[in-house]
Amino acid sequence: QVQLVESGGGLVQPGGSMRLSCLASGNIFSINIMGWHRQAPGKEREWIATTGSDGTPNYRDSVKGRFTISRDNAKNMVHLQMNNLKPEDTAVYYCNADLAEADTKYKFTEYWGQGTLVAVSS
Repeated sequence: QVQLVESGGGLVQPGGSMRLSCLASGNIFSINIMGWHRQAPGKEREWIATTGSDGTPNYRDSVKGRFTISRDNAKNMVHLQMNNLKPEDTAVYYCNADLAEADTKYKFTEYWGQGTLVAVSS
């Protein structure tokens, strides 16, 4: 019943900015943690940032000061503002959410989006 869909990816120049968004839809009762991961070609998927239901953020060291995660609980959305992008930021970016559906309020499950490609290149 639940789907997460990312948007906002594409090609960007080094030093540029990009804003990713993720919408969670379906029969959602509650969302706990929301976050972003990325996977570069030939690499393992790595955690980037997460935010709790109160909006408290946590970041991977390599993106601190450049990336900002935020959420809109009323819209069931999470965003990732990326500034001063570097070629090593090139990856497929995935959003995820730990949430409970309305028919299983006691059971939280982690959901993932399909991903959106961010290519940082001149």
